[in-house]
Order: sequence, then C-alpha cells, then structure tokens
Amino acid sequence: MGDSLILPRPDDWHLHLRDGEMLDAVTPWSSAHFGRAIIMPNLVPPVVTCNDAAAYRARVIAAAPTGHRFTPLMTLYLTETTDPDDVAAGFETGLVKAVKLYPAGATTNSDSGVRDIAKVDRVLDRMAQIGMPLLVHGEVTDPEIDIFDRERVFIEQVLESLRKRHPALKVVMEHITTAEAVDYVMAVESGLAATITVHHLIINRNALLAGGIRPHYYCLPVAKREKHRLRLVEAATSGDRRFFLGTDSAPHPTSAKEAPCGCAGVFTAPNALPCLAHVFEAADALDMLEMFACGNGPDFYDLPVNEEMVRLVKTDQPIEMPPVIRAGDETVTVFDPGFPLHWHVESEDAL
Repeated sequence: MGDSLILPRPDDWHLHLRDGEMLDAVTPWSSAHFGRAIIMPNLVPPVVTCNDAAAYRARVIAAAPTGHRFTPLMTLYLTETTDPDDVAAGFETGLVKAVKLYPAGATTNSDSGVRDIAKVDRVLDRMAQIGMPLLVHGEVTDPEIDIFDRERVFIEQVLESLRKRHPALKVVMEHITTAEAVDYVMAVESGLAATITVHHLIINRNALLAGGIRPHYYCLPVAKREKHRLRLVEAATSGDRRFFLGTDSAPHPTSAKEAPCGCAGVFTAPNALPCLAHVFEAADALDMLEMFACGNGPDFYDLPVNEEMVRLVKTDQPIEMPPVIRAGDETVTVFDPGFPLHWHVESEDAL
C-alpha cells in the first residue's frame, strides 16, 4: 500500500462524549476524523427518552467545530420502564439509531441499567419488529464471577437465551475482548455483529498489571490474555463484515483515573486512526482497514459509506500526540499505545 492510504471517512460505532465541559473538550477530536459516531447514552441522568436524545444531539452538534462534517447517531439507554412506543417513534423518525443495554452496575454510569432482562422483552419485541439494533454491554455483574470471565459467562447465561427469545432482533456485542466472543459472532450467519476497540487490539492484561498498575489502561470489559488480543486482531483484519470499529473512547478526568478507586475508560479519540493503521500494517492487512473502519459498520446499520475521503500518511519521524488535553479545570490523559506512531491523518482537502 506504500506510505499512504486513501479511505472513505471512517465512522466510530461506539463513542462516549460525556457532557458539559468534557463534551466540548473531547468532541473535536472525534469530529476531526470520523464522519459519524454512535453516541453512548450513559450520562447522569441517562438519555432514556427521545426528548433526551434530541436535546443531547443538539449539544453534541454544538460542540463540533464549524467545518467538521460530523453526524452524531443517537442511542437510548434501556431501562426496565422504557416505553416501546417512544423507542419506535425515535427510530422511525431517524432520531435514534439503536438502544443500549447496560446490565446494572456493569460499567460507568450503569446503575440505572437492567437487572431483570425479562422486564424489557416488550421493548425488544418491538425493536425486532422494526429492525432496530440492540447494543449490548456483554458482561454479567454477579460478584461471584471472576472479572476476566464476565464476558464469556454473559454469552452463555444471558445473550444466548435473549437471542433465542428474540430471533429477529439485530444485536451488536460491543467492545468484545475474548476469543469466545469472536467465535460466537462468527458462528451466527446474520443479525449479530461486534465492535472492537482500538485499545483492545493493542493491550493485554499484562499491559495493565505487569510491573505496576497503569490506570489509563483500565477499562471495562477489562483487557484479557494475549491469546485473546491476537484473536481480536485476526477478526478485525479478516474482512469479515460482522466486525467493525467502535473505539469506546471514554474520557475521564485524569484525577478520577489516578485515584484509589479509578474510573474505567480509555481515551483514544486523538490517535485512534494512527493506532489502527499501525495494528493493520503489523498484521500485513492494511488492505482490510477500509472494511473494518469504513465499510462494515454502515453495512450493518443500513447506511451508505461516507463520500468524503481521508488520507493516512506514514512518515519517517513519529507523530507527536499531546499526553493530555484540557477539559475545563481538568485534564484527560490520551491513550499511549506503547510504541511510536508513524501514521497520521491528512484532511481530504489535501487530496
């Protein structure tokens, strides 16, 4: 592929932008490189109705700099009292693209999530009827289950039975981290897909724990063994249309990460595409990057590929990324992949 690669503008199918000063600080880093993004609804309070989604969408659009062609795709936070009619209305008008299932207590701001999956069957039935995707944070929250096994157990105990009860429901397993999740998706012919993050393609649990605790690598689902990371790389670079990019870029104040009980989340928005190019080049699969980052997601969501183009260029000297960005009086620490980045993104204006 040489030292440059021209792609349709990528999309991010799993993105946290938060709100307030944090929203204003982090949005430009995503809107500079991505055409669209599925925006996570786990605010405080969460985005649970179409009115909430419309108001949040307006705030996201206002946070993107003038000239950035960025479309936020909104989601609703599933609760046990979610109204199926409100969900359907949001989908039919195009305001809302999907509904997010957080098992209560599974991750950041998930306390309002679902405790009894049977209580949301009416909503899931309606979503299946209209073709609306369910986005799943796939971890059980039983404290008796080891944190490194929670994704695998979720597939066995929750997801398999959910899909049997709702066979027509489109489901995305978000930010998968295990070989078992890859195998599960690949065993299903249609209706099931998965997003893979940038950081889970790069770090394993040794990066988090060996030689000292590195809080800025702590995320949920937590990074797993190296064999799982390698399986994720195989899936991402395979060209299989069931796998696509969802960065799960999740900013927190540095002070909240470097704390006795630090927050889960990795902020990858500033260097997501350079990191991806490095991973795909190392796997001798640069020709598959377009499918993973630009094509497979729109295919699943029944959307066109972006018409605008971007160029990734490889330079002899590594690019310099800011170690932190400002968010009001706080800083947010940028993901450090642990190796120099030689790829950078050029604007389509340079093409």
